[in-house]
Amino acid sequence: MFNASDPRLADYANLRDVELRKSLEAEHGLFIAEGEKVIRRAVAAGYPVRSVLLTRRWADPLADLLDGLGDRVYVVDDDVMEAIAGFPVHRGALAAMERRELPSVDEILRGVPHTPAGPQDEDSPVRPPRRVLVLEDLVDHGNVGAIFRCAAALGVEAVVLSPRCADPLYRRSVKVSMGAVFAIPYARMTNWYEGLAELRTAGFQTLALTPDQSATPMDEVGMGERVALLLGSEGDGLSSRWLHEADEPVCIPMSAAAMGMGVDSLNVVAAAAIACHSLVR
Repeated sequence: MFNASDPRLADYANLRDVELRKSLEAEHGLFIAEGEKVIRRAVAAGYPVRSVLLTRRWADPLADLLDGLGDRVYVVDDDVMEAIAGFPVHRGALAAMERRELPSVDEILRGVPHTPAGPQDEDSPVRPPRRVLVLEDLVDHGNVGAIFRCAAALGVEAVVLSPRCADPLYRRSVKVSMGAVFAIPYARMTNWYEGLAELRTAGFQTLALTPDQSATPMDEVGMGERVALLLGSEGDGLSSRWLHEADEPVCIPMSAAAMGMGVDSLNVVAAAAIACHSLVR
């Protein structure tokens, strides 16, 4: 039997404490997948399983994944699960997964395939991405996960994160994305100041999404062979540096009626979905 203070369950403690989880997950190189569908997608993407914590009714549905994990499967009662996680886990199953080394931005843009162990030989490279999202300083994990889901659904081929952008493998990001964070290659910049220069060197046209209605409408912009769409933070949008350095500012046209009511912009997830649809047209 397990209880909430069992040291074997430390990977799952205090899942709602963002700062604690960020330090714990970085220290131990792990992330948490929640729910059967997301856990299966993480395993299918090649992430090794550290352990699985689940309530009794999920033992049979996940039996094929649990086979071979031995004493790394922890079956607990519902009240123990809630005490450990800090909230009711409605999907009934959590898995602690090993993180893998992130590719560099250069590798992502060149289409170098990666495995859980790192980059593969380039004898069998994947096609370099033609349509990329670049997220600057988005801090809400749910928004990051939702944007990954939009990108995966609409055919965007890679995502590049600024250094301060929220972690796509944080539990809420993974949950909101429904595992889409495992489907799209992504990398994190090491140098925000020169970040767009690397995209230009790789041949990308950079489009800066802004609520400014004087910018070129997204569905009218002339797009090149390789295009990177820049999305800014939830409150302030793109920084003045990236707006200035981008090849062209673009907007999603708002209706006159909406503008008359003071609705002059969309939240970043809605804007991302519409913009991705135009990006891959």
